[in-house]
Amino acid sequence: MNDFLNDNVYWWRPLDDAELDTRGKILLAAYKEMHYQGFQSASLSNILARTGVTKGALYHHFPNKTELGYAVIDEVIAQRIHLSFVKPLQNFENPVDGIIELIQASGEAFSLTDIELGCPLTALAQEMAPLDEGFRLRLIKIYNQWHQSIADSFRRALEKGQLQPDFDPEIVAATIVATLEGAMHAAKVAQDLNILYRCGAGLIQYLHLIRKN
Repeated sequence: MNDFLNDNVYWWRPLDDAELDTRGKILLAAYKEMHYQGFQSASLSNILARTGVTKGALYHHFPNKTELGYAVIDEVIAQRIHLSFVKPLQNFENPVDGIIELIQASGEAFSLTDIELGCPLTALAQEMAPLDEGFRLRLIKIYNQWHQSIADSFRRALEKGQLQPDFDPEIVAATIVATLEGAMHAAKVAQDLNILYRCGAGLIQYLHLIRKN
């Protein structure tokens, strides 16, 4: 496993070069700790040691571990999903081309360590959604926003004649999100990047089918 602070891990790479304040440093360290250990096993002592902040400073910003977990979902994981998979779609005239390019770029970026860790959104959903309603509601909100952004993009594509008319944008969006998350999970279980590549190739074949040339 790579070093805890190794930003070569796809999911941990900095989103920008902005200098983090104390709260931001705590959130980033907590995000990495939760992704690496899971929420229930995440250690506040590890987070403090890796940020250099005091326990008092942590509790000034987050009254307890659960609230810290909620903030990681709302402010870190939601942002990473948005900037990795939602916002880039806006740069493409045809969202089918955009999704294909995002799949290919992700496949090139992921390492075996990324597969060992898995998607932070899926990992938390599997661990905490059955146990804590606050976690579940926050996680489903991210899934819904991700799904809706794809559905809206494909609805516009349908109106422009870029999509085969027999395909429903809502169903297409659900298929894309489920396949992307399922591919990461399957590759994690198998500890095999080739599983990810094959799932990505299958999704690309599906996207070519729905694209109106």
